[in-house]
Amino acid sequence: MKNINTSGKRKRAVARATLKEGKGRITINNKDLDYYEPEMYRLRIMEPLMLAGDTAKNLDFRINVFGGGYASQADAIRLSIGRALVKHNAKLKQVFLDYDRQILVADIRRKESSKPNSHGQARAKRQKSYR
Repeated sequence: MKNINTSGKRKRAVARATLKEGKGRITINNKDLDYYEPEMYRLRIMEPLMLAGDTAKNLDFRINVFGGGYASQADAIRLSIGRALVKHNAKLKQVFLDYDRQILVADIRRKESSKPNSHGQARAKRQKSYR
């Protein structure tokens, strides 16, 4: 089996995943998934693996992620894992879409850019006084 490379984005976070035959190990930035904190995001990352079942048991994932915060990094990782699993086994596509579309389709929302005269916020404007 050839290596499968995929990527996922969420806000400012970018995750790149490499899938290959192995023993079911998942490393994120050279750290084992078991040590990924906070636990809530670890469980979120594991969702596509749980849905894949035995398909993911003999596959190794090497994931490199940077940018963003914990939540957006976890979602980017989840997206890259989901895409890699679908490239490996096309039957999983409908399973993932039925469970949660975000496993395969990126959330394209980004931070709104700040406007002039708005104190760093995107929409807040300076108050006017007419008296």
